[in-house]
Amino acid sequence: MAGPAVVSAAAAAAAAAAAALVAVLLLLRREDPGPGAGPSMAETEALSKLREDFRMQNKSVFILGASGETGRVLLKEILEQALFSKVTLIGRRKLTFEEEAYKNVNQELVDFEKLDDYASAFQGHDVGFCCLGTTRVKAGAEGFVRVDRDYVLRSAELAKAGGCKHFNLLSSKGADKSSSFLYLQVKGEVEARVEELKFDRYSVFRPGVLLCDRQESRPGEWFVRKFFGSLPASWASGHSVPVVTVVRAMLNNAVRPSDKKMELLENKAIHDLGKADGSLKPCTLEHPFQSRNDGALHQWFRACYIYIYHPGSFGKIKICKPYLQLESQFLGVLAQ
Repeated sequence: MAGPAVVSAAAAAAAAAAAALVAVLLLLRREDPGPGAGPSMAETEALSKLREDFRMQNKSVFILGASGETGRVLLKEILEQALFSKVTLIGRRKLTFEEEAYKNVNQELVDFEKLDDYASAFQGHDVGFCCLGTTRVKAGAEGFVRVDRDYVLRSAELAKAGGCKHFNLLSSKGADKSSSFLYLQVKGEVEARVEELKFDRYSVFRPGVLLCDRQESRPGEWFVRKFFGSLPASWASGHSVPVVTVVRAMLNNAVRPSDKKMELLENKAIHDLGKADGSLKPCTLEHPFQSRNDGALHQWFRACYIYIYHPGSFGKIKICKPYLQLESQFLGVLAQ
């Protein structure tokens, strides 16, 4: 018989997978036309010059959340593109880098519970990128709100007071402060409250499911990534996006002059802008199906919903054969 620790771990994995799936179900209810058709041909051709002009301004930048997947890739891209004269990481622990390219990266260690004592860490930066975030599974509901809302908001306030002109916030597709789903509610609330700070320029990025191989184990996200990796690329790209595409969209947006006080980039716009310079190939997620069947896909999501909320009725659902493989993947995750 499995011990309490094994049962607890299995229950946590099941809860994570279920929560992630519910999030996906909520996100899929929303259309994702994006705020526009992405960069124009003229903007694409001028991107190289925009970068060069940006470099000449000798701007400084800080990154919050550089230890996470998005922050880590963002730092790598910033150094490779050499866009800023000074790069500072603000975090709770010092990160170790072996590559020569990281030797001039500054690190400011702070206690996020006492951020006011570290106001100097936020001074003198022209641009800021906030990639802070945790999960409810990892930190609990209160911990999640404290990190994703309180830490982010106080950091933004200190950055504004310290002279930051352009603040970039990594949020989430479906963010809505009136949502009944805690994750989307908190993301929407912090978006709105940071906007009230009136930065000279405020850019919000709302990606779908982030496609990456996390160093940190997150069973729910693992399941969702596997799920999207099994779908046709044309469909999956509307609800997911590679982390590197998000990062390049953030940087391509930063070098483009804008007279907008607030910019909101949804998943489609992130895809378009992240590939604006042609450095990224179109996302080609492999999937096991030779044909697309939207009816079967909707049945699959319906089956997952019923499995979570009405498990006794699950055996009565008829699921089209092409999606039986996904069914076994889902049940396999819950059984872990």
